[in-house]
Amino acid sequence: MLLVGNSLYWTRRLLGEQLTTIGLHAGDAVMVHAGLRSVGPMLNGPDALIGAILDVIGSEGTLLCYVNWDSQHENALDETGRVPNALKPDIPPFHPLYSRASRDHGAFAEFVRTTPGAQRSLNPGASVVAIGGRASWFIADHPLDYGYGPGSPFAKLVSISGKVLMIGAPLDTMSLLHHAEHLAQIPGKHIRRMEVPLQINGHVDWRMIEEFDTVDPVVDGLEADYFKTIVEEFLATKGGNEGIIGAAPSVLISAADIVPFAVRWLEQRFG
Repeated sequence: MLLVGNSLYWTRRLLGEQLTTIGLHAGDAVMVHAGLRSVGPMLNGPDALIGAILDVIGSEGTLLCYVNWDSQHENALDETGRVPNALKPDIPPFHPLYSRASRDHGAFAEFVRTTPGAQRSLNPGASVVAIGGRASWFIADHPLDYGYGPGSPFAKLVSISGKVLMIGAPLDTMSLLHHAEHLAQIPGKHIRRMEVPLQINGHVDWRMIEEFDTVDPVVDGLEADYFKTIVEEFLATKGGNEGIIGAAPSVLISAADIVPFAVRWLEQRFG
């Protein structure tokens, strides 16, 4: 840490050195989850961490962040997933440029979303922000239905052997594993339907979106935090890079390795 006056800070330069040590390289595509409190005080705040990541991966690399959408109307849905007509005029539509990241994803997601140059995919609930060399490719043509499956930024990350970096974030928040849930050939997967307003060409279009449930476990019999178990077993058997970013325990994992591992884990238990 760097001493500034009577305070100690992590700087963009020092964070970059730690990111290099854990195994992040120029040209990498990396999906990042970060618990900022775990990182500790940073000179220039979360922008120092975002800047450090972009410094390390360079202009050819891509930073991705799962941001979702802070819609706050899910509790109003009826049993079919529709919004009561009386409430519809008061719900702002999803707009990729202006809609906030879900508060459940922490402050880091909103900081990434509002970083100059950030681009956002058009699926509200599975929304991903990307910055860097392949940002446009990652966010393009994100399916509205089953937005964690083929054609999604999650699938694209796997296809190019990208990485997932958990910086002080709980392991059960590794959103890439929703892609594994989609791919796993297991019976009884819960399906979630939700009516959402989309801002399209200057008008609001209400659209029913369908996907496998990402709020609760995708099948009966799973613990709520089972992603954590999968990641821990992966680290114990397949490996990954572990280190410290700021003051936060962190792990860097290959997307192309963790997803098939998670698919097998699910199919062995529920297939």
